[in-house]
Amino acid sequence: MTTGNKSDDRPPSGAPIIGLTTYLEQVQSGVWDHPAAYLPQVYVEAVTRAGGIAVLLPPQPASKAIAARVLDALDGLIVTGGTDVDPALYGQAAHPSTDAPRRDRDAWEQALLLGALERELPFLGICRGAQVLNVALGGTLHQHVPDLVDGSRYRLGGGEFTTVPVDIDPTSKLASLLPDPGALNVPVYHHQSIDQLGDGLRITAATDDGIVEAIELESAPFAVAVQWHPEESSDDLRLFTGLVRASRDYRYSRTAAEAAAVG
Repeated sequence: MTTGNKSDDRPPSGAPIIGLTTYLEQVQSGVWDHPAAYLPQVYVEAVTRAGGIAVLLPPQPASKAIAARVLDALDGLIVTGGTDVDPALYGQAAHPSTDAPRRDRDAWEQALLLGALERELPFLGICRGAQVLNVALGGTLHQHVPDLVDGSRYRLGGGEFTTVPVDIDPTSKLASLLPDPGALNVPVYHHQSIDQLGDGLRITAATDDGIVEAIELESAPFAVAVQWHPEESSDDLRLFTGLVRASRDYRYSRTAAEAAAVG
């Protein structure tokens, strides 16, 4: 079953612009071996197939003013997957399994996320993105899921995704994006998960052994975050379609407000 909207190679001129945060890693390409900003193509394909225009947002010096300037050009934001959030941001020492901190990315994504929430810009968090949302709003993380349950269920290793069934709160925004989700099986690859919730957040999906797989900010028009990787489900674009639809509405509302202010 294919769900979501497919578009041709050129989104219509009215398509919303969706910013996606990127990795900053040592990358080999041909004879070159250097630090580079990049993002797996599946993220970009998911956005464009859902009807959006994808732009990449590499880690860079962060400030509220810089983030605001970037967000001025966007209609929606995706904070993508990647390395662990620095546990110092939620008052913990690092677990032996926790990645070395990437403070530049942490600061950049928090600045973008908080700015997006302030202006009610539609937001989708994916894996690390869900953790960034929780930590930015004062929550904490379980740093190593295998300390709680069978960890191989959530991260097999070797870059191989596994699938787990999740139960979705039928009253949530997430459920409205996934009509009749039933026993939804989702692709996962994570060794950390949500612990204490940040301010204003609610749990909207979890597994049968209690691992949180989705959260959302109730006070925002669209601020949804999942611990799984929807970009890996090429035949199911519903989360991306929902973000693109909300981003299009945001763009039209902003344009109308600007026109009214001028007039």
